Order: sequence, then C-alpha cells, then structure tokens
Amino acid sequence: MTEPIIRELDESDVESFWNLRLRALKEEPESFGASYEESVEMPIEEAVKRLQKSDDAFVLGAFNPDLVGMLGLYRRQGLKLRHKGIIWGMYVAPEGRGKGLGKALLSAAIERASTIPDLEHLMLSVVTTKEAARNLYLSLEFKPYGVESEALKLGERLLDEELMSLKL
Repeated sequence: MTEPIIRELDESDVESFWNLRLRALKEEPESFGASYEESVEMPIEEAVKRLQKSDDAFVLGAFNPDLVGMLGLYRRQGLKLRHKGIIWGMYVAPEGRGKGLGKALLSAAIERASTIPDLEHLMLSVVTTKEAARNLYLSLEFKPYGVESEALKLGERLLDEELMSLKL
C-alpha cells in the first residue's frame, strides 16, 4: 500500500471532491446537515466556489491513491467571530477507514489552521451516535462544550449533535 497523500484541494479536484461529497451525503445522511437530495441538484459551480483559494478557508483531501477523504474549514466572519474556524464535511469513505486517514486529515487541518493569523479556536459538531468520529475528535484534544438537542431531523428521527472546540 502506498503512503496516503493529504493536500489542499483546488478547482482541478472539483469532480472528485463533488462525487465524494455526494457519496458521503448519500451513504451517511445522519452525519451531515446538508442533504443528498438538495446537494445533487446544486450546480457544479457551487462546488468550485468551495475549492477556491482563500486565506480564511480551505478543503483538504486524502488520496490513497484516489480521493477517499476530505474536510473543510472556514473562518467565521465579523470582528467578534473571526477568531473561530468551523470544520465541516469531514468524511472518509469506507475503503479508506481504519488506516489513520481521518486522524491524518484532521491533524493536517489543525496544522494548516494554526497558520491563519488570529485564528484561536476550531469548532465542530458531531452527531452523538457517531462514536468513532467523536473518539477521533477527542483524541486530538477537541473538548465538548455542549449538546444541541434535536439538531438534525432525518425523516422522523431527531439527532443530537455534540459541540466541540479546540484551542489553537
């Protein structure tokens, strides 16, 4: 097995990124606030926007050798909120799991985020039933600070999300 590559995605990765994003939403609908049904209708230009270079946002991909994992980060806007970054869309496909890709992706995101001037905290949320994801976040020193009850509604199921933060 070759060593996985973690790198920032750009517009040339849009097709692979969007296909993996849609796959994540379809296969793990309880893990994301976005829905497959809405996202599949989005124009590809929306995906391109997410991959555009910015000092305050990025999307990382894990390749082994194809794109099998991803996560995004963006800085909150506004003078009173810009010290916080939000991690979104973290996903590793089943064929990439159990190989340390999730930890490598999140570690790379923390490292990259720590280079953003005046960014002090990383925030994320995880559905409380997703123990593997929760344990990964805890292993990298994210601290729980609350639970949003009934944060997501999937059909008739209501899902709670644990809110977590990491001080950079």
